[in-house]
Amino acid sequence: MAWMYILECSDGSYYVGSTKNLDLRIMQHQSGKGSRYTSGRLPVKLVYGEEYDRVSDAYYREKQVQNWGRAKREALINGNNEMLPPLAKKKFQKNQNNG
Repeated sequence: MAWMYILECSDGSYYVGSTKNLDLRIMQHQSGKGSRYTSGRLPVKLVYGEEYDRVSDAYYREKQVQNWGRAKREALINGNNEMLPPLAKKKFQKNQNNG
């Protein structure tokens, strides 16, 4: 089994990762040995996880979610799956100087 997970750091930011052993990986993060990013933002809290049969699938999902903005990650964390498609659409401002 493998996991894609999201941690909430002490500064309110999110860290997205993947692992084969979720409990061990969380302990590594909490001890400051999980990643450079989380080591400076302790303590961390597991706020979301998805389980996969293959490590490659968990890693693919990790990379996908890492590219998401904060609002889309929070929709996933909170189970608001209906909000994911609208949050994926880019918003462009109209150019006010058309003439």
